[in-house]
Amino acid sequence: MGTKVPFKEKIFFSGGLLGQNILYSFMSMYILFFYTDLLGIPATTASLILVVASIVDACLDPVMGMITDKTRTKWGKFRPYLLFAPFLIAATTVLCFWDFGGSPTLTLVIASISYLLWGMLYTVCDTPLWALSSVISKDPDERTLVVTLGKIGGTLGAVAVTIGGIQLLLAFGGERNTDAYLYSAILVAAIAAVSIFLTGLTSKERVTPSPDKISFKTNLQTIYKNKPLLALLASLLIINLINGIRQSIQLYYVIYVWGDAVYVTQVGISLVVGMLLGMVATPKLLRLFSKKKVFIASCLLGSLSCVIPYLFGDENRMFALVFFGISFFFSGMTIIVSTSMLLDTIDYSEWKLGFRGEGIVFSTNTFITKFSGAVSRIIIGTSLGFLNYVENQPVTPGLQHGLSFVMFILPALCFVAAIIPILFYNISDKQRDRILSDLEISRAL
Repeated sequence: MGTKVPFKEKIFFSGGLLGQNILYSFMSMYILFFYTDLLGIPATTASLILVVASIVDACLDPVMGMITDKTRTKWGKFRPYLLFAPFLIAATTVLCFWDFGGSPTLTLVIASISYLLWGMLYTVCDTPLWALSSVISKDPDERTLVVTLGKIGGTLGAVAVTIGGIQLLLAFGGERNTDAYLYSAILVAAIAAVSIFLTGLTSKERVTPSPDKISFKTNLQTIYKNKPLLALLASLLIINLINGIRQSIQLYYVIYVWGDAVYVTQVGISLVVGMLLGMVATPKLLRLFSKKKVFIASCLLGSLSCVIPYLFGDENRMFALVFFGISFFFSGMTIIVSTSMLLDTIDYSEWKLGFRGEGIVFSTNTFITKFSGAVSRIIIGTSLGFLNYVENQPVTPGLQHGLSFVMFILPALCFVAAIIPILFYNISDKQRDRILSDLEISRAL
């Protein structure tokens, strides 16, 4: 069904996702805090900057997907963007964390423009990087393995920031020092740029694109005529809120509920252990149960693992950390299952419509991720506003209870809500086998 992807190539692909998630996680975890507590931008205004920029950027994602689907170069469809864009986004990342010391108005303008530019350049790297996984092999098992390794690499990248980000800031002067964020951003951006570049340099695209030119209008059919994809994207819109909410609120939570920013490290350890175990366990479970059943079960159990520490262990840090790890285990399962399902929808598109549309599928997934990020920031901004949060405010029981609710109950509700759209995902294991068989025959003609 296709040659295996060399081990070296898999490692570099995983490394590219590691670097990308180091970059994304650093931005997700610290940019709002940097804006509110370092630059002095009001919480609601800072949240509005992130939300508006995310929405504008997200709307450009499908356009980027269609551009990559029409790209034809000697390097392939997706690799050129991985070779030339990473260093641009690295420079923009540094700009986002640069305190120019100007007036409040100038600070606001620079923050708005730099974050908008960052999001646009992130898309230029993110869409081709994930789309590459769909053309790296014709073998669906190899693609799933590559995706799993990529997700593991991405998780390690997120964990590296969750555990080491605060240590990095402390090494450069502490979380209340603007230079600490600048120097940390320089280091993070450099690591990310090099790792993504190496992915583009070492990867190969083994699924040859169709020589037929597909118009933008026709390419859009990949989305609106692909019912399984629509159901999956709706579910991902909700499930992505879980990590978005937690990444944005956890620094506030550990500072004001647990009393010390250093506890971010312990949360990161729970994340890495839970997510990696969940990701490793998922391929084995998929050999025993359907993808749909595994996804639904992981959501139900993930919701339960969020509610328990809220009810019984909010003041017991070790108890809460254990259940953080358990909930991250089920989050890891949903990540692998949903990505494997996404690859199946691309095969479904080729089977039903005659073209794959990898670029627009993954760019739409990126759109969903960013839109979820915007919604999560709206939720965080609204929550902080509702709690009357101001930087360095005294700790109150009301603030602690509110942050705990956001940290535990909102993710629990998202887990449950994500089940509803996935009930309409209709690619069964039997149909998937038929699709792959039919595609093998049609590709051989």
